[in-house]
Amino acid sequence: MSPVLDEYLREQDGVLTLAQAQAAGLSKHAVNRRVLSGQWRPCSRGVYFAADRPFTDAARIRASVWSYGAHAAASGLAAAFWHNLTQFAPDIVEVTVPRNSSGRSHPGSRVRRRDLAPDDVVEDRRLRATSLPLTVIEAAVRRRGGAKLMDSALQRHVELRELWQAHLRNKGRYGSPAARLLLQAASDGARSQAERLLLKLLREAGITGWQANYPVGGYKVDVGFPDVTVAIEVDGLAFHSDSDNFHADRVRQNNIALLGWQVLRFTWLDLIEYPQRVIAIIRKAISA
Repeated sequence: MSPVLDEYLREQDGVLTLAQAQAAGLSKHAVNRRVLSGQWRPCSRGVYFAADRPFTDAARIRASVWSYGAHAAASGLAAAFWHNLTQFAPDIVEVTVPRNSSGRSHPGSRVRRRDLAPDDVVEDRRLRATSLPLTVIEAAVRRRGGAKLMDSALQRHVELRELWQAHLRNKGRYGSPAARLLLQAASDGARSQAERLLLKLLREAGITGWQANYPVGGYKVDVGFPDVTVAIEVDGLAFHSDSDNFHADRVRQNNIALLGWQVLRFTWLDLIEYPQRVIAIIRKAISA
């Protein structure tokens, strides 16, 4: 095997195209000979997989995307897996192709036809995929626990500003309204949304003895239980991503704790995804 061909297979999960094989010095006849002998398995027209290695999820996604041509890109949950935002690859690979592309969908994949802006496409490990910001906002509305995915991405990967820019460049796409709600939950004013949700949960649970915006030591805690000196603070989805606010909140929390108050802190994600757990923790704190 030529060094160039070996590099392609090693770096591309065992997948390569006819054009790459020819660039490595193989004729079309030589490619067909490898297919007939079982060395290479055809995935689609002009896309092959070397059968001497495992057909991984990465290989499956790569083969699916390449089967739609040079301008195709992994998107949705397939792109989320490619960017290491999710641990498991989707069963169906979502592929975005230009709006004027022709051809039918291939088994195991779903095609979306739209024209992506240059800022919304990246090449990662020789595969085109939607950019990280666009992938985050699209994948977050394609799976249960999407708020958690966005929260994790904001803490480790992207800026909220980048998510909003990608969202606004792609208005009208599938899932756009749901993504806008998640972005609003992560933006300025999200803290007040989280506070309102907390009060709603307290009322529905029949918990009493609390006051909203209760004054403690020169501060106002979101919810205070003055009889048992328990304070509850809530945060918007992306509070971790602003280091200055994060530090100020920790100083504030420590000062309140020094006054003898137990401080419970919940995020918007906690309130949305784990409301019963939140209520159980509050019940335990106020009954101690």
